[in-house]
Amino acid sequence: MIIHIDMDAFYASIEIRDNPNLVGKPVVVGGSVKGRGVVAAASYEARKYGVYSAMSSQVALRKCPQLVFVKGRMEHYASVSRQIRDIFFHYTSLVEPLSLDEAFLDVTGCQRLLGDALTIAQSIKKQIRDETGLVASAGVAPNKFLAKIASDCDKPDGLTFVDPQNVQDFLDPLPISRVWGIGPVTEKKFARHGVTHVQQLRALSMEVLQRDFGINGDHFYKLARGIDDRAVVPDRVAKSVSHEKTFPLDIFDSEVLAAWLFELTDQVGRRLRRHDLFAKTVKLKFRYDDFETLVRSRSIAATNTTQVLFDTAADLMSEINWRQQRGVRLLGMGVSNLAAQAPVQLTLFDQPEKTKQARIDDLADAIRDKFGSSKLHRGSNLEHDIRLQPDPTIGNQ
Repeated sequence: MIIHIDMDAFYASIEIRDNPNLVGKPVVVGGSVKGRGVVAAASYEARKYGVYSAMSSQVALRKCPQLVFVKGRMEHYASVSRQIRDIFFHYTSLVEPLSLDEAFLDVTGCQRLLGDALTIAQSIKKQIRDETGLVASAGVAPNKFLAKIASDCDKPDGLTFVDPQNVQDFLDPLPISRVWGIGPVTEKKFARHGVTHVQQLRALSMEVLQRDFGINGDHFYKLARGIDDRAVVPDRVAKSVSHEKTFPLDIFDSEVLAAWLFELTDQVGRRLRRHDLFAKTVKLKFRYDDFETLVRSRSIAATNTTQVLFDTAADLMSEINWRQQRGVRLLGMGVSNLAAQAPVQLTLFDQPEKTKQARIDDLADAIRDKFGSSKLHRGSNLEHDIRLQPDPTIGNQ
């Protein structure tokens, strides 16, 4: 059985926990009351007004003029994430982090010792609340797809169990938008078939799905039946490292995408360095609202330096001609072809800028590991914009 743990309004909840004066107020992390920058996270009070992450501050203020803006403290959030991650490892070694605030746990092999999966999920939620003062939602199901949906069913502080014997009873009443890969454009295509819910989707044959949706037809066919064979892959045995962000609202602004790309890259770089790994391939993933997905990759000299990884990913992003009035629904950055050590420098002269950036990363990681607070910033981290926040890290994704 798989448990998906998703921290509720993670960044905003930490700020509210740390400052009781914010309780009950519509709080956003990132952005500015002057209308500059991008919202990184929104409390549930803010979400009532239609304010969500990845929204520009200007739009957020129009929706809720009384918003309280809080400057992000990414290293502090990362420190809390490490604390939560340690809790997960009390229950299972099979932990696959997806971001700072969510992870999959495979508890199949520990139920005899710790109780059934639902009991384990309840224990994890309680331990997180007791030790951090924060609230998590959990989904318990026979696979990752179902667990992910289940964790979002009763937020905040939700706990939803999907009985392996009654998967269709859980899935059939759901709108098709809950199926991975079905965005607004794909919904309209399904509407032409009279399909709005999973039960109706399941009634479509494989032939019809493949004819009308191409290679995604097989994907939709399986998920409508709750079929997902992907294993939980622990960070320690992964052959690649990646992070991705699905936006609640489509993104059309290249600067906003660059901001999120930097955050994703910083998390990937941090993970590589913590495991003494070096990447030889950088990959970028774009997904539009109609589920069309573009993937670009590039081979590089083995590195775990954040700036080098970001520069490569940014170059890949510049190669994608996406400015065609099409919103980006998902942005992902990852690395693969990992090595346990960097290659020996064979040139006569060292590359001073890369050496400097590597030293900056090493020093920053050491300071953050020791102090676990937002005392250290990059020189450019002087504004509220997400891309200029203190470097995000994670404790394991």
